[in-house]
Amino acid sequence: MRSARRNLLALTTAGAVAAGLGATAYVSAPAAQAKQPAAASKHHPQKPTGKPLAGLRILISNDDGMQAAKPSNSDGLGLYELRRAMCAAGADVVVMAPWQVQSGKGTAVTNGGVLTAQRRTALPKGYENDCAGTPSGSPVFGVCVADGPCGKDTPSATPADTVKLALRGGLKAKAGWTEDPDVVLTGINSGPNIAASVNDSGTVGAAVAAVDQNIPAIAFSAEGDATNTLFPVQTYRATAEFGAKFLAGMRQNKLLTGKFAVKVDYPDTTNGEKVRPPVWTRVGNGAAVYHDYEQKNGGDSFDITMGLCEGKLSSGGECDESRKDADQVWLLEKNHVTIAPITWDRTYGTSIDGTRELRKLESYVKHGAPRA
Repeated sequence: MRSARRNLLALTTAGAVAAGLGATAYVSAPAAQAKQPAAASKHHPQKPTGKPLAGLRILISNDDGMQAAKPSNSDGLGLYELRRAMCAAGADVVVMAPWQVQSGKGTAVTNGGVLTAQRRTALPKGYENDCAGTPSGSPVFGVCVADGPCGKDTPSATPADTVKLALRGGLKAKAGWTEDPDVVLTGINSGPNIAASVNDSGTVGAAVAAVDQNIPAIAFSAEGDATNTLFPVQTYRATAEFGAKFLAGMRQNKLLTGKFAVKVDYPDTTNGEKVRPPVWTRVGNGAAVYHDYEQKNGGDSFDITMGLCEGKLSSGGECDESRKDADQVWLLEKNHVTIAPITWDRTYGTSIDGTRELRKLESYVKHGAPRA
């Protein structure tokens, strides 16, 4: 068994004990930002450039935040790689992401108070000019829960908050977009979102928030390295470049739909194994890691810890995986890119309103999707 399952443990632990934010330059939202050029609408696309995503407008969010300050690359660096790849393919991109790490928030929302979308003016080194010349200027916003500027310790909006805010007025106010984005992308998450982890994932939760409003959405996640401490730029970049090609193919084949979200998990590229082609999967019904709770001194308090499913995925109990087409089997044991559809409708036994679209996408993944 590969060490990928331990990467999941490293990911979840990193999210649970996220440290303070790095020093980064920001400005609050001055009125001058309203003067940015508005993105072209769906009906008046930007001039053709010959690039596969030209004219496409993309909202990006995640659950790792947008700070990208940690040496482990676990706090949002994947978001900047995704932004870079989409702009390079010709898209107009706006980022509206949680202010701080929000791993494990699922579809949680903030029910009261004030949200502030604060623009980041100094992007991480090496990513400053990735989207130069796009119609919107491709701003990056961090969203916090505050009636005023976001600071080092300001509580963060959830991933679902950021997408709902963006689609319900935030993009119009902050980027000049008067129509919905063509697609919402979430991630790239620091670590895979597979099996039981899917229900906890804020990356997937943000994508569900988009399809809740009938906006096509794709959630991207990537494995960490074999040391359990680093999420390599190399893997983020491979994921992002695959993602741009995958999205271009979906667009070309008219597969973008708001009836369900698409979940993409990408293997580690630094373990010496060949990354294998994308596979159509289901969400696994077992667990790779799980939350556990240890009582402290027989009292009222419990430490939150992470349980790890060692050995084979068929080890029994909570760790048992019975689906041969499970995402975790094909990602962790076979090193394939895995793709699975995610629906917002949790009604058991209900036939989905999108069977035709689902079958066409499955065929594309099996026969036409880019190789990893």
